[in-house]
Amino acid sequence: MREFVPPATRFVSLPDGFAMRRGGVLNGARVAYEAVGRLDEARDNVVLILTGMSPDAHVAAHPDDPSPGWWEHMVGPGKPIDTDRWHVICMAALGSCKGSTGPASVNPATGEHYGLEFPEVSIEDIADAAAVLLRALGIDTVACVVGTSMGGMSALSLLARHPGLARSHINISGAVHSLPYAIAIRSMQREAIRSDPQWSHGRYGDDPGHYPRSGMLLARKLGMMTYRSAQEWDQRFGRRRLAAGHRTGNGQFGAEFRVEGYLQAHADRFVHTFDPNTYLYLSRCIDLFDLGESCGSTAEAALSRLCLDAALVIGVETDTLFPLRQQREIADGIRRSTTDVQFRAMESDEGHDAFLVDIARFGPPIAKFLSAIW
Repeated sequence: MREFVPPATRFVSLPDGFAMRRGGVLNGARVAYEAVGRLDEARDNVVLILTGMSPDAHVAAHPDDPSPGWWEHMVGPGKPIDTDRWHVICMAALGSCKGSTGPASVNPATGEHYGLEFPEVSIEDIADAAAVLLRALGIDTVACVVGTSMGGMSALSLLARHPGLARSHINISGAVHSLPYAIAIRSMQREAIRSDPQWSHGRYGDDPGHYPRSGMLLARKLGMMTYRSAQEWDQRFGRRRLAAGHRTGNGQFGAEFRVEGYLQAHADRFVHTFDPNTYLYLSRCIDLFDLGESCGSTAEAALSRLCLDAALVIGVETDTLFPLRQQREIADGIRRSTTDVQFRAMESDEGHDAFLVDIARFGPPIAKFLSAIW
């Protein structure tokens, strides 16, 4: 088990006895964050970014860490989320292996990694940890909370559980709950990890020889197939084959096509930057989240009670993981209480991950929305 923390990441301690929604408490826990851009004197120019399952807090380059962040082309001086104007805070989700306390962290009570002894993580826990972070930084209200993918769920939970903490919201490829197809895919990913003998019931430790590499490779490949669209696979790879020297595997069933080589190369990189138990915990918390159930009502009623001045909801026509109808549901629900709600249906071929790569389409509406609330 291992955490993967960028060098300039900062930390805020959670209060001892931090109660987890599905049982258990955390003591000596923390959340990781990075901040980019100047906080103004009134402390009212804060944009909070809540991430998907795998990103860390390093959203963009800054003087303390000039390496590119995971949303480098979206966040920065003169970019759509303009750090000449906004003080941007990005938090690594509670339960992650990117600096916030999670299964890969050391339990202060035992001196050992938590592993499967870590309490079950919920989206609500991530939202509550974000609220603690903001208050610890002396921020009473953020100008906008931005949530992408799983972060869209976390943002909705934050808005519902902590009314008044944000004046506006940008929800990108989010949902009020997961649909059966997405649950099935993530279930297969977890099964791939747990079926790897090297997983050892979550006790693989720090020994590379006992790391469930095969299970993680398969889990990531399954994920990549849902993060992008079939249209993109067709356009990028077609039926083109790997050069003879780049074919992998033994015998007649090794990788033959370029799309296979791409999936293998991407998964190879990922397995060295993410903890398997964390994959299990966070993927499961996405499946279990239901905004309506969390609020003791329906999702429609919960959305209609959100206290916002404005909202922008963006979805992608080619997203099979969180289909466009789920973003339309969010926009329609918020519109029942907030008249200034914009809904944008993007035609990008990049599928669920479009917001990470198709900045030409996503950047302008985000920049325009933020300019309007300034």
